Amino acid sequence: MILSGHATNIESALAKVTEHWSPQVIGQVNDQYIKVAKLKGELMWHAHADEDELFMVVYGTLKIQLEDRDLLLQPGEFCVIPKGVRHNPVAEQECGIVLIETVTTLHTGDEISARSVPLERQLR
Repeated sequence: MILSGHATNIESALAKVTEHWSPQVIGQVNDQYIKVAKLKGELMWHAHADEDELFMVVYGTLKIQLEDRDLLLQPGEFCVIPKGVRHNPVAEQECGIVLIETVTTLHTGDEISARSVPLERQLR
């Protein structure tokens, strides 16, 4: 549930996440959702045609593969993947992250697979 006007602890929110690659919405600012997720392994190559996406690492290390290079994010670091840019998040070991995405952002863009998590599940 999204609680406006209440303090939210990121680490506590991450502790409640039980599945890798299953973002959970923990807040909303205007038309942006704030999500937490635990990642391990590789998601899939995808892009978001109309939305930018922010990845911020809370713990662990996250590699974001881009078509021309890899980005390596450490705890406390973030990056914005611009709309239309194909990317593939990879975490060799478990990694906890915060995502900031427009409310219209589909988990894996137009690439749908068994790993794609519908927004209804992210809002639980």
